[in-house]
Amino acid sequence: MSTRDVSGPRDASRARARDHGREQYRDAALRRRVPGTGPVREEDAFDVGAVAAWLRSIVPDDPTVLVGVDLGDDDDPVLPEVRQYTGGASNLTYLLRYPGADLVLRRPPAGTKARGAHDMRREHRVQSALRPVYPLVPRMVGFCDDRSVIGSEFYVMERMVGRILRKDLPRELRLDRVTTRRLSEAAVDALVELHSVDIAAAGLADLDRGEGYVRRQVEGWSARYRRARTPDVPDFGPVISWLSANQPEDSGHCLVHNDFRFDNLVLDPDDVTNVIGVLDWEMATVGDPLMDLGGALAYWVQDDDGPVFKAFRRQPTNAPGMLTRRQVVERYTRLAGIDVTEEQWRFYEVFGLFRLAVIAQQINHRYFHRQTTNPAFRAFRPAVGLLEQRCLRIIRTGEGRLTPGGLGPRDVLPEILGVPRVVLPLVAGGVHDLRQKVGGVLGGLPLIGDRAARDADGAGGSDGAGGAPTEGTSAAPDPAAGGEH
Repeated sequence: MSTRDVSGPRDASRARARDHGREQYRDAALRRRVPGTGPVREEDAFDVGAVAAWLRSIVPDDPTVLVGVDLGDDDDPVLPEVRQYTGGASNLTYLLRYPGADLVLRRPPAGTKARGAHDMRREHRVQSALRPVYPLVPRMVGFCDDRSVIGSEFYVMERMVGRILRKDLPRELRLDRVTTRRLSEAAVDALVELHSVDIAAAGLADLDRGEGYVRRQVEGWSARYRRARTPDVPDFGPVISWLSANQPEDSGHCLVHNDFRFDNLVLDPDDVTNVIGVLDWEMATVGDPLMDLGGALAYWVQDDDGPVFKAFRRQPTNAPGMLTRRQVVERYTRLAGIDVTEEQWRFYEVFGLFRLAVIAQQINHRYFHRQTTNPAFRAFRPAVGLLEQRCLRIIRTGEGRLTPGGLGPRDVLPEILGVPRVVLPLVAGGVHDLRQKVGGVLGGLPLIGDRAARDADGAGGSDGAGGAPTEGTSAAPDPAAGGEH
């Protein structure tokens, strides 16, 4: 018989009061939905009770993070309300709503993953080490390597309460041009501050693999694209060759985030020009600061970009008052004390866009081979081809827009010749989709590209030498391919 069975009226009264308080919290939580979250997709569900039991059993990394959180106990456990963050395309992120506070759980997606990808232990360790020297990092609750809990490693951290910007500035902010400019400057300043962190003092010097970071990144991301390529996207051959032939020496070594953009920044809800948090540290490492800046600016779609590039915008960098990409580079290099010419910057801009194309293709690879059912991933197929054209345009003219100043006859012909590189793979993709649908009705027909996929998957399994790549905006680099975390 349990202790609860022999409790007196006073204990029963306390239990009813506690349960009532929890119900009130849940009711309030349901009314206070967190933007960017939704119901957990069936394919991404996990054992909530097992996670709750694990949380009750551990001593948190940061003793302050669970203060005021009602986890219950083994006789009277509290199960959190669970929501899934819908915006990410790499690691799966969940909101755990407990009485007293919200927590966040991160875990890898299901399915085959390249070696080194989705390393929860590493992601947790980097943030734990960074927090004392870069307070914009969330506080960690703990890391779990016991796969019997939910079938994979995972970690839990605090939910940083603030405003996260998505595609457009919320209307209720009513930001003028001056405030919007200060907002974009604050984002740049947060990156400069990160790059100034003393990696030795943070205990992360072991992440530094020494000189050759640029070379390893070019080789690693090129190899990942070749492995991830499907018949519905171009080969990126000219871009890969140009990057290999024009790579500079490392401009320096510092801690780099590798996925620095507005939807990974938490802003002060009372003053959005103040960055209070930086999220998603999956790809953080020690590397070249200009490579990190180039990767960040691949997402920086500005107001005077063409309609095609603007169609893929994910953050409000087109808002009146926002810094342009050139102004971001100027502010960053001035504050960081780095000299770079416009001609030198061309390499970093092209690499940032190529890297984004690889990330998009890693997602498209999973969608092409029906490893995910998320309908939002359909858009990544055309994005890959259009990013190749933008890279080629910058290589040729120094300008990514379709109609740069001084557009002449010699620019028109390359644009015309580039159309088949985009259109023909898309046609192949359309045929593939049609055969998938027909095959589903008739019991399965051979799909276009299946033989190529089998050949690629058989070239090296999942050891990073030829296995199926992972998806995601944060697909961790593959050490065997020459990249690094």
